[in-house]
Amino acid sequence: MSYQHQYVDGTKIHFPLGKVVCIGRNYAEHAQELNNPVPTEPLLFIKPSSAVVPIEGGFSIPDDRGSVHYEAEIAVLIGKPLSRKPSEEEVRDAISGFAPALDLTLRDVQARLKEKGYPWEIAKSFDGACVLAPFIPGDAYSDLADIDVRLTINGEIRQDGNSCDMLNPIVPLIQHLCGHFSLQPGDVVLTGTPKGVGPLNKGDTLVLELPGKSQFESRVL
Repeated sequence: MSYQHQYVDGTKIHFPLGKVVCIGRNYAEHAQELNNPVPTEPLLFIKPSSAVVPIEGGFSIPDDRGSVHYEAEIAVLIGKPLSRKPSEEEVRDAISGFAPALDLTLRDVQARLKEKGYPWEIAKSFDGACVLAPFIPGDAYSDLADIDVRLTINGEIRQDGNSCDMLNPIVPLIQHLCGHFSLQPGDVVLTGTPKGVGPLNKGDTLVLELPGKSQFESRVL
C-alpha cells in the first residue's frame, strides 16, 4: 500500500512525501534503558521517503536481519519551508499536523554498527522502517509540551510518554534542525521515543495513539 500524507478525516494532504528527520535519545529514560549516554545536544539522523509506509492494513518487518524493535514517537508534519533560524512563531505556523508513528530499528544491526563507530542508516532506513498514521491538524494542541503518545501491543501498554519529558522540546528541536538543513513541506520530524522499546513479532496486534486525539489499530503481517 503506497503512502500519502492525510488527515484523520481522510482528507489528502497534497505535500510530496519528503525526508523524515529523526532525533535519537530525546527521552532520558529511553537512553538509559539501552545503556546509552544521554546526549548533550540533539542526536540527528534521517530516514528516506522510501522508508515510510502507512499504518492502515498492517505492515511487514524484515525476517532475516535479527531483532526489529518498535519505537513509538510523536510525528510532526511540516507544511511550510523552514531554514536557518526560524522564530518560535514561524515554526509553530509551519506545523501542519501531528501523528503517532513507529520508528522501526534493526537492533542487532544497529548494535554492530555502533560497536564499529559506523552510521546507523542500515538499521534505521530500510523499506518500511517508518510507520506513519494520519495526522491531526497542527492547531490541535495549544501546549506542545503536553502531548501524549502511547503504544499497546497484544493488549499490553508498552510505551506511554508525554512530550513534557523531552530533553529537546518540539519547537526548539525544529529550530535546531533548521540550523543544519532546511525543512520543506511534506517533511516529517520524529521527535524521539519514550522508554519501553522492545522487539516486534509477526502477528502482533498494535494500538498506536495520541491519547484523546487519535487512535489507530494495526498488526505486524
